[in-house]
Amino acid sequence: MSVEGDGRPAGLLVDFGGVLTTNVFESFRAFCAAEGLDPDAVRSLFRERGEGLDLLRQLEKGEIEVPDFERRFAPLLGVQRADGMVDRLFAGVQPDERMIAAVRAVRDIGTPTGLISNSWGGVTYDTALIEELFDGVVISGEVGLHKPDPEIFRLGAERIGVPADRCVFVDDLRENCEGAESVGMTAILHRGADGTLPELGRLFGVQLR
Repeated sequence: MSVEGDGRPAGLLVDFGGVLTTNVFESFRAFCAAEGLDPDAVRSLFRERGEGLDLLRQLEKGEIEVPDFERRFAPLLGVQRADGMVDRLFAGVQPDERMIAAVRAVRDIGTPTGLISNSWGGVTYDTALIEELFDGVVISGEVGLHKPDPEIFRLGAERIGVPADRCVFVDDLRENCEGAESVGMTAILHRGADGTLPELGRLFGVQLR
């Protein structure tokens, strides 16, 4: 990765769900428990190559709408009530204030910041927060691309006006970090603020808590 003369990278790109929020998969597990399913039922469908993963990719790229996804995904999962399923899946997700403050702090020192997020039809975003935190935004359903496609990372870098190899990218999924690394970004695999904040602080030369 190329860096500024003082040793700092030139741009910060982050994921939304699971980075600026609490753990998405914990919310999915709570949903499964409430529905009487195996706690990892949702995650398993997304990990396996098959109809469940295909539906998720179509939703992320904006090829299908949320009601269609719910109607087709619910039977695969064994859920009786499809209507409102996406809202119920994300019901346990809350903002991660420490990570939000970290992005704000990095931006406050003059570093361009951007969002690269695989969307679920736009129902899970705090739009006011996004407008406050980011100089550039890439939502998968709006651009017809999804992580870990290398092109979505190049687009994210372009939208904050920073070369890809001068960007740091933070995501909670290893495959997405690998996609970012494939275009020259420095990737941080997020496993919670306690691990990510020291690394961001070191890279950008800013005190984060």
